[in-house]
Amino acid sequence: MTALHHGTDTPPPDTPGPGTPGPGTPGAGARQPEAARADAPRPGTRAPGRLGAAERQREIVRAAREGGSVEVNALAARLGVAKETVRRDLQALEDHGLVRRTHGGAYPVESSGFETTLAYRTTMHVPEKRAIARAAAGLLHDAETVFVDEGFTPQLIAEALPRDRPLTVVTASLSTAGALAADPHMTVLLLGGRVRAGTLATVEHWATRMLSGFVLDLAFIGANGISREHGLTTPDPAVAEVKRQAVRAARRRVFAGVHTKFGAAGFCRFAAIPDLDTIVTSARLPTAEAHRYAQLGPQVLRV
Repeated sequence: MTALHHGTDTPPPDTPGPGTPGPGTPGAGARQPEAARADAPRPGTRAPGRLGAAERQREIVRAAREGGSVEVNALAARLGVAKETVRRDLQALEDHGLVRRTHGGAYPVESSGFETTLAYRTTMHVPEKRAIARAAAGLLHDAETVFVDEGFTPQLIAEALPRDRPLTVVTASLSTAGALAADPHMTVLLLGGRVRAGTLATVEHWATRMLSGFVLDLAFIGANGISREHGLTTPDPAVAEVKRQAVRAARRRVFAGVHTKFGAAGFCRFAAIPDLDTIVTSARLPTAEAHRYAQLGPQVLRV
């Protein structure tokens, strides 16, 4: 049975991209008029409006990764090209899986060469993530042993779990373990292994070997991308193996993630959509798209 909680399917608001960089400095030589010096490109670079398509698109990807998103009008001014040229560049970059377009801009897609940090994730879509986390935690039911994945949304799920009964939580996340360890009703098992600096989570064979010895009632799974074609993906093979083992170990599997993750595909696939029992996301995922995921097996909750 599919539960679709209707909401307003509006696109996310635009987030301005990074500001325009300061003017370049002229090389040694004769003095130039002040206006000419201010507009001169840095040595070894072209003027923005003269960038070729490939160079322009590399600059757009760099700006998106540095700022978290880019906006068409700001890019057009920064690159010295028409807004329609920027839109074509964004479409080409989306076709190559490097960005996702929004109304008036785009945001970067995580890949084998780019992944956001946990600190950055705590600043993006926070109200949406909190609502998703509360709904996901409500799916605990009678589970007594739970896996909580790395990432900010899974951490919020852990913090939303009931504290009035005994619960064993297995996690690779140092942040989640720290948030739960002091609770007298919680037994926290932290997976061993190498700690990734960007996410403060453990990976590699110590973690997967420990997970392989468990049979868990429920796993709350996160992902960098989820698509009907490629399933659940993440940029790092070591992270993918931990997630894959958690999916194997759990009787029930719940994916929780914001609407921006849908349609995105990363480097390493660790689960297919039919592997999931429930998908929890926000009402900003369009109803029609939620139905398409539900047709592959899982219940889809939009909150």
